[in-house]
Amino acid sequence: MRGLTPRAPAASLAPAATALYSVDMAQVLIYGLRSSIDARRAALSDAIHGTVRAALAYPAEKRFHRFIALDPADFLYPADRGEDYTIIEISMFDGRTEAAKRQLIRELFTRLEAEVGIAPHSVEITLTETPRVNWGIRGVNAADLSLGYTVDI
Repeated sequence: MRGLTPRAPAASLAPAATALYSVDMAQVLIYGLRSSIDARRAALSDAIHGTVRAALAYPAEKRFHRFIALDPADFLYPADRGEDYTIIEISMFDGRTEAAKRQLIRELFTRLEAEVGIAPHSVEITLTETPRVNWGIRGVNAADLSLGYTVDI
């Protein structure tokens, strides 16, 4: 089971949900021109994952990235952003401090420039936090999962 760490079952869960797993999640969507994504996919993933690990204390095996590579006709943006223009959307459980979110954004800009070669001017980042009860993971409501990590950092 890739990316899952077995945890002790919670007594309050139904029998079908007793096999609990640590779920360290930040679902990441990366949008960009197909040519830019194709040329940088691995470097983008590594830079983003390294940042999430550092800023949010995620374990190495928790990588949830989806790349949306668009043709020029499907990706309109201001000309001054350039062909490297990249949008990163991160969905995660709520509870992180403002300082943790600021660190995540700051480090993303730094790593994307240093490791991927995309200038901060050509990157937009959106963090979306939702309550755990709004997530369904492996057949269980996330509010009922034993996470094995803290989100209040």
